[in-house]
Amino acid sequence: MYATSNGTSDPTVSSVRVVDFRSDTVSVPTATMRKAMYEAAVGDDVYGEDPTVNELERRAAALLGKEAALFVPSGTMGNLLAVMVHCNRRGSEAIVGDMAHVFLYEQGGSAQLAGVLLNNIKNKPDGTFCLDELRNKFRGFDIHEPNTELVLIENTHNMCGGKVLPLQWMEDLSNICKEKSIKLHMDGARVFNAAEHLKVPVSRVVRDVDSVCFCLSKSLACPVGSMLVGSKDFIKQAHRLRKALGGGMRQVGFLAAAALVALDEIVPKLALDHDRTRKIAEAIHTMNSPLFTVDLKNLHSNILMVQILTPKIKSCDLANRLKEVMPEEIEKGLTDASGKGISVKLSARDWSFARIVIYTNLTDEDVDLAIRKIKYVIEEYQTTLL
Repeated sequence: MYATSNGTSDPTVSSVRVVDFRSDTVSVPTATMRKAMYEAAVGDDVYGEDPTVNELERRAAALLGKEAALFVPSGTMGNLLAVMVHCNRRGSEAIVGDMAHVFLYEQGGSAQLAGVLLNNIKNKPDGTFCLDELRNKFRGFDIHEPNTELVLIENTHNMCGGKVLPLQWMEDLSNICKEKSIKLHMDGARVFNAAEHLKVPVSRVVRDVDSVCFCLSKSLACPVGSMLVGSKDFIKQAHRLRKALGGGMRQVGFLAAAALVALDEIVPKLALDHDRTRKIAEAIHTMNSPLFTVDLKNLHSNILMVQILTPKIKSCDLANRLKEVMPEEIEKGLTDASGKGISVKLSARDWSFARIVIYTNLTDEDVDLAIRKIKYVIEEYQTTLL
């Protein structure tokens, strides 16, 4: 790793230009958001007296074409509240895709806190699942089985590469759920990205679900929070349960003020995030590397999966190498305009892919520098391994 002027090898110090692609959760509030937060009118939201929160909830419900909305601290809490309201008897069951965030990355809260069994159905690469298989999964027809009360979907689908669910598929799914008197909830953490890809109002994307949760702190760049949206009765029950989970945050208008700015200023610019993601994908695609590839044809939003085609490279290896700044990179001019080395952070675990996520705080210069570094590292791997 490149030794910096203060003798360390930390790629976050001033001698290195860091481009952070790990997640849009690392996004930060814009200057306009910070000003709105400073000037926000606030009150006690637990009493329903915070005017800024009330306005945010009104706008969120109207935008999504639902009756009511509730500000919650996180998407994880929002999804858990949806499960608790829709599955109001312990021992009931919700069906969810095996690649869904609710199943993989929310600590089993549905079982741990709500007493609800999550029954998996295999996700297809596009984030959907087989509707015929779903019909066969519904249970509760005899005393030995849990009662299926809920189906959960994710849109955009994070671990399927930011895929946007087809509108017709969601309509067909909704009709099946209605036939069986089963509720349908959408984990819509990045649902505005889905609307941007489809070029339809977000209300159309969520038309066929009973409830939806979307994140303010991911692609919308707010510091904290998510919105849970649904019918008045659903939100009334969720509001009560939010208190039990510790989600009543009093003068939360300071945070809601940033969200109101995001709806006005960030949502209309999401296409730029998608364009920058595609630019990175095209740069990798045109290399025709036998070691790394991307699914350019099926790139939908601000999430890009870089597939690793050899067992000789692990995703964490790629991530660590991109984060490093080696002395020879500086010698070869792999720097920004001020001479700083380029460190690229991306998301990687024990996967056969690495994940890149784009968000509003990144610039065209950030993207161009990151592309240079990514291409350099890919060529380095090819020289070493081929």
